[in-house]
Amino acid sequence: MSAGSMNRAPLVLLYLNVLIIATCGLVYELLAGTLASYLLGDSVTQFSLVIGLYLSAMGAGAWISRFVVDKSLARCFIEVELGVALVGGLSAPLLFAAFSRVDIFGVVLYGFVFAIGSLVGLELPLLMRLLKEHLDFEDLVSRVLAFDYIGALLASLMFPIFLVPRLGLIRTSLLCGLLNAVVGVWGTYLLRPLLNRSGLLSLRIRGALVIGLLLIAFAQAERLTKLSEESALGHAVIHAETTHYQRLVLTRSEQGFRLYLNGHLQFNSMDEYRYHEALVHPALSPIRSPKQILVLGGGDGLAMREILRYPSIESVTLVDIDPGMTSLADRFQPLAELSKSSLRDPRVTVINEDAFIWTGRANGPKFDAVVIDFPDPGNFAIGKLYTTRFYRMLRDRLNDGAMISIQCTSPLVAPKSYWCIVSTLEATGYQVRPYHAPVPTFGEWGFILASAGPIPERLTLSTELTGKSRFLNDDVLNGMFVLPHDLVRVKTDINQLNNQALVHYYDEEWGVWK
Repeated sequence: MSAGSMNRAPLVLLYLNVLIIATCGLVYELLAGTLASYLLGDSVTQFSLVIGLYLSAMGAGAWISRFVVDKSLARCFIEVELGVALVGGLSAPLLFAAFSRVDIFGVVLYGFVFAIGSLVGLELPLLMRLLKEHLDFEDLVSRVLAFDYIGALLASLMFPIFLVPRLGLIRTSLLCGLLNAVVGVWGTYLLRPLLNRSGLLSLRIRGALVIGLLLIAFAQAERLTKLSEESALGHAVIHAETTHYQRLVLTRSEQGFRLYLNGHLQFNSMDEYRYHEALVHPALSPIRSPKQILVLGGGDGLAMREILRYPSIESVTLVDIDPGMTSLADRFQPLAELSKSSLRDPRVTVINEDAFIWTGRANGPKFDAVVIDFPDPGNFAIGKLYTTRFYRMLRDRLNDGAMISIQCTSPLVAPKSYWCIVSTLEATGYQVRPYHAPVPTFGEWGFILASAGPIPERLTLSTELTGKSRFLNDDVLNGMFVLPHDLVRVKTDINQLNNQALVHYYDEEWGVWK
């Protein structure tokens, strides 16, 4: 039976199905890029590779479509839809499950990317050939491309605003798979004149099986997500949530609990005190009676716990973009106990805003000390918080003699990243003293003490901390500023908004360990 014998029902397929196909196609691409960054690190490289490979695969799929004979168009289109539904829909749970079990995980991930891209590339050419006898060529191309681009816009808006924050990566993958499967089954009705009876029944049975499988997986998504994250992170997940900004996961082991943001470890309750004492006290100890303190990042409240040990503190302003992070202790009691509910102290003001934008506001308050506890600069959104522009804006927030302490990744694992931050601060006019501390969970970790004015050569812990700190005393405090030979300075570029050299260094150095 020829395409000419069909009624105008396929025009419905054009408008709605192209929209679904385009939306799901881009969501699969975004999912693959996110998964590659989440599991393999090196976000810039991974996203670039995924996008390039996916687009190339779409081209390969479009080229393959020319070998599909006209009499098989309807059947092939439906089978491609079911294939996309199965491979694309199950991609996220299968990749999570494979991460810790497959030695060549990168090959598996890119294999999924190519397979999905090839199938998506097949969809539109087949659909356009099915509809070519119902529309003029100009109308056919303009309408298909118009709805294709509208679908891409919908995907780009829905993915970060609704899909990932509300559904998570696994449910998003499964939902798109369900939509593709529905398109395939719907196609068996709209394209019925082009399908023989036995073929029609077979396609509907397969479509029902695919939908059933994806519905079961969708219903078990929380369990699948938990199993996947436990497999990837190596410990039992005891709390997990997806906010508008990131994935928060807490795991428990015999040594304590750990916090991960987008798969990156933030602290281990067993030894976090070493990190936070090293971060906070070098900046506050040189200041006589510190009163107004600024904390950038640090939404877990652990740096705040150390700051509030100074009785002279009158107010602390904490700026962290994610309200889900700053309210985590309200939903996870062990963190409230570990942080001593520091963010609920009446002296603390929590501001959920982008630190870059907040710091740049004119006529803002000034502070005696600034503690910067941003995540490592693994992407450009965070990398901007380590640039010359940001550090210049920060100077306008400092009182005379104010000190700044910054966590700066590992100078042993990532020396270029570490010294890039040092060079960037110096280029902005700060006096800088690099230092380091051993944190068993992280290894050798790097920090920087900076000031617009002079920094004392020898530091003394505040009398309130003498004999009370678990890690620091005066000798340990000053010993952190002695750098061994394997932490020698290396030459780097300065991190600026227009080059983000730091992000490239970080991807290069930590990517080897990933």
